[in-house]
Amino acid sequence: MAASPAYGEEKGGSSSLGEPEYGHDPASGGIFSSDYKRHDDLKEMLDSNKDSLKLEAMKRIVAMIARGKNASDLFPAVVKNVACKNIEVKKLVYVYLVRYAEEQQDLALLSISTFQRGLKDPNQLIRASALRVLSSIRVPIIVPIMMLAIKEAASDMSPYVRKTAAHAIPKLYSLDSDQKDQLIEVIEKLLADKTTLVAGSVVMAFEEVCPERIDLIHKNYRKLCNLLIDVEEWGQVVIINMLTRYARTQFLSPNQNESLLEESAEKAFYGSEEEDAKDAKAEAASLAKRKPYVMDPDHRLLLRNTKPLLQSRNAAVVMAVAQLYFHLAPKAEVGVIAKALVRLLRSHSEVQYVVLQNVATMSIKRRGMFEPYLKSFYIRSTDPTQIKILKLEVLTNLANETNISTILREFQTYIRSMDKDFVAATIQAIGRCATNIGKVRDTCLNGLVQLLSNRDELVVAESVVVIKKLLQMQPAQHSEIIKHMAKLTDNIQVPMARASILWLIGEYCEHVPKIAPDVLRKMAKSFTNEEDIVKLQVINLAAKLYLTNSKQSKLLTQYVLNLAKYDQNYDIRDRARFIRQLIVPTEKSGALNKYAKKLFLAQKPAPILESSFKDRDHFQLGSLSHLLNAKAVGYQELPDWPDEAPDPSVRNVEVPEWTKCTSREKRKEKVEKPFYSDSEGESGPTESADSEPESVSEESGSSSSSGSSSSGSEEEEEEEEEEEGSGEQSEDKEEEEEKRMKRKEKEGSRKAAPGSTGSPSEEEEEEEEEGAKKAKKKKASQGRKSHTETSSEEASASESSSSGSDSGSEAEAKRRKVPPSSRAGPKEISLLDLDDFAPPPPQPVPSSSIVSTSLVTDLEGLTLTDTSLAPALLSPAFGAVRTYELLHRMAGEGLSVEYCFSRQPFPGDPHMVAIQIQISNNTDAEVKSLRVSEPKPLSGMRIQEFPEIEHLAPGDTASVVMGIDFCDSTQAANFQLCTHTRHFYVSIQPPVGELMAPVFMSENEFKKEQGKLTGMSEITEKLMLPAKCWSDHAIVQQVTVAANVGRVPCGADNEYRFAAKTVTSGSLVLITLERREGAVAQLTVNSEKMVIGTMLVKDIIQALAQ
Repeated sequence: MAASPAYGEEKGGSSSLGEPEYGHDPASGGIFSSDYKRHDDLKEMLDSNKDSLKLEAMKRIVAMIARGKNASDLFPAVVKNVACKNIEVKKLVYVYLVRYAEEQQDLALLSISTFQRGLKDPNQLIRASALRVLSSIRVPIIVPIMMLAIKEAASDMSPYVRKTAAHAIPKLYSLDSDQKDQLIEVIEKLLADKTTLVAGSVVMAFEEVCPERIDLIHKNYRKLCNLLIDVEEWGQVVIINMLTRYARTQFLSPNQNESLLEESAEKAFYGSEEEDAKDAKAEAASLAKRKPYVMDPDHRLLLRNTKPLLQSRNAAVVMAVAQLYFHLAPKAEVGVIAKALVRLLRSHSEVQYVVLQNVATMSIKRRGMFEPYLKSFYIRSTDPTQIKILKLEVLTNLANETNISTILREFQTYIRSMDKDFVAATIQAIGRCATNIGKVRDTCLNGLVQLLSNRDELVVAESVVVIKKLLQMQPAQHSEIIKHMAKLTDNIQVPMARASILWLIGEYCEHVPKIAPDVLRKMAKSFTNEEDIVKLQVINLAAKLYLTNSKQSKLLTQYVLNLAKYDQNYDIRDRARFIRQLIVPTEKSGALNKYAKKLFLAQKPAPILESSFKDRDHFQLGSLSHLLNAKAVGYQELPDWPDEAPDPSVRNVEVPEWTKCTSREKRKEKVEKPFYSDSEGESGPTESADSEPESVSEESGSSSSSGSSSSGSEEEEEEEEEEEGSGEQSEDKEEEEEKRMKRKEKEGSRKAAPGSTGSPSEEEEEEEEEGAKKAKKKKASQGRKSHTETSSEEASASESSSSGSDSGSEAEAKRRKVPPSSRAGPKEISLLDLDDFAPPPPQPVPSSSIVSTSLVTDLEGLTLTDTSLAPALLSPAFGAVRTYELLHRMAGEGLSVEYCFSRQPFPGDPHMVAIQIQISNNTDAEVKSLRVSEPKPLSGMRIQEFPEIEHLAPGDTASVVMGIDFCDSTQAANFQLCTHTRHFYVSIQPPVGELMAPVFMSENEFKKEQGKLTGMSEITEKLMLPAKCWSDHAIVQQVTVAANVGRVPCGADNEYRFAAKTVTSGSLVLITLERREGAVAQLTVNSEKMVIGTMLVKDIIQALAQ
């Protein structure tokens, strides 16, 4: 190809055109050739009619630019080719123009009409390149054209062009800030974009143009949280930083109660008993006022969706998540970031430097977080100096009484290093450890004194400075050390060290009365040759000795002051003049003379050796400002937590009206018309049964804040398309429904006869009738968003149908507390409020379970779980689903507890698994105050306790529901079950099949999603089906018993498909069971959660083999 020589040859000529060769490098060839001939060959190639030559020329020009060569003189020749028909040439021309459009603005303006034509090009790359060039021409006159181009590109079909539009927004804003309002409209439009390609770029534009407009983020908050994992890495960094600031303004501090307790503890520690007594009432009142903290679900959504990014390969992403957790997470959860940050310490030294800066700041506040990784901060001989010093900082911050001996042993090794700056920093670190941990102060001091005999002057000097600070804490005990240091004045030449020794001797001259005057005598001899800092300390020493021991030092002091009087440095001259007036009494000296002793020999507080990173925490971690410890340009302060949480409903996304009333409703009417017209007697109850739940489900759908990545409207649109695509299926279903309706008419006429209510056959027919209604509703409202809506529909359906029947006993009336008129309102009926239902009569339970299993094969898309959701079955649903023992009556001293997974959405939090608990009191005494106490879930797990049961009479049984977020893991959730007298430690371990909820999808959707989950996400196993599992009904029943999955329609007779999503993360789980020859079958599970997939395969094989 012609491309290969393009990169090998330089601007010098091309021999193929017969041009003279000027030498390999035009810079060197320029000496022998005149300038006007430079690039003549390239210009000729660009002017030729052959696209191949133009392409060759453009490749060589772009290669020159990539190597940093100047190709600006080719601009006129290149810009002519912007209208070239060849796509490859056009792309390279745009690459060139982006680079030089700003420098050659006049020439670029001549081609502006071509760029505008490029914006309409069918090729998305050309459209994006044209916009990029247009936004690179920084001339105010074309601002309206740029604005128009950006608006058009923001509505482009291609996400790549929309991304380029987002990149152009900050360029236009910097050129003309008056366009801000129009640009904000474009940003608002792009923020609503659902593609991951655009998300990062538009948030970057938002941060540049209008970071204060957080109202634009409200509606897109959940979408951004859910898209985050799929956005490109640099987009993730920008979004995480923006969401950190957003969360600080919208949610309450998760550590507010802890901080209040900490403050009260500190006051109690430092304050006297009297103050304690005064403050006790005020503290109690403030604690009483402070409500118990409940984390906002959106706050939890952000923490949960950013956590996986700690495993990102990009250090910036890990750092961004770490700072988010540090600033937003509860203290108990921040620890997860430590491991990720320690992993980054294996990166390049530049990355290490930034990470260690942040770790040093974190380790001051959250020391316990990094203590397990202490050895990761040990210093290697190959580390650069700045990294060594930062690691020292972290080690010093992590030092406590348990690990100080290990750390000091490390420090001893470091002192032998050849790196002088590092040694000095180590000695300072030893000093900080000594001040912070009292029990090792003497050890450190002795070690530092031994260093005074070191050959290296710098080590000795640094030791003197640190010893001086330590001695200030307890000078009386260490007069020997002061004497030892006084002898060093002859040898040490480092000014800071000499000054420190002189200050010590002057400050504590009473402890060394014989040595101090002698030191002053020596210093007076060499006064003129000393550094300024030493001279100042000599004057101070002379003044202090004059005040305490004037007999021996009077003349020496006068001599030193006279020398200082004529010193070249005016600081020293001023100091000498000031001190002479202060200490030597004369007639002119003022009133201060009396207080000279108090001024010079005042008790001075010991210095506090603090980390230099202590004052950095007011900057956002990971920012340039934090790194520099100074406010950088464009830095935005991290907002303080609000005192009261703003309204969370601003983040709810309403479903547009037009998505609700589309052709789907028309189809619903068509399906329902024959049903209403056939029998007048049945129309009343069935109408209420079919219409009321629809309104309930729609309203609950619009108000539910599930936080899913796609809004309800999007899902509805998809489902509409799916309905249109599968017309044959819907026709088949309609035929089935018509048959069922005729059957129901006959049953209705039979029901009208008196005295027929008690027979079991009638009950079965009632159940079948309910099942048919449910199937009808499934068809009419396929756009349902969540299982909550399903349960509410079925609740209202069953209740209204039972209210229509003649046999409404008193017990049923009690159970049905909600009057029929109020059911049509927007309030959602929750099936899990078990306290509202009395235990049902025992007869319907077995019959309904029989019917529910037979319905599975009849109704595609329905599962066992859906058919057993009627409220009559819910109270003790222990006959229908598998129960587990939580507390045996022997271990519970007469209290027995069983639980089952109800397979219904937990009200209030769709990410929790609902667990129905049945508590039986087998004792003779009343049990009081039954509750859950001290849940100790593993990191990430959450437990929502059931309401406290105040009384449980002997022989009574109570049913309650609690919710647990297992985080898609089969690890047990541990908690205490408490009564008024006893505590029982119990744990609930979920089977993997209960960690998911059914998903309803078409065959095409199933195949599409399955195609995305291949390779590592696919697990296949062969198995032998026993004879009893050869029927369709048996296979479906066994699979749905093993896992909470929904049946997916399938065209093939020998294939069974099921779909579900994990409750916590919403990851799809697709199951395919294919029957081969004989009893052989193949089971395939597709899921990005490989552990769940593997365990699910085992459970299903086990269920089918039983």
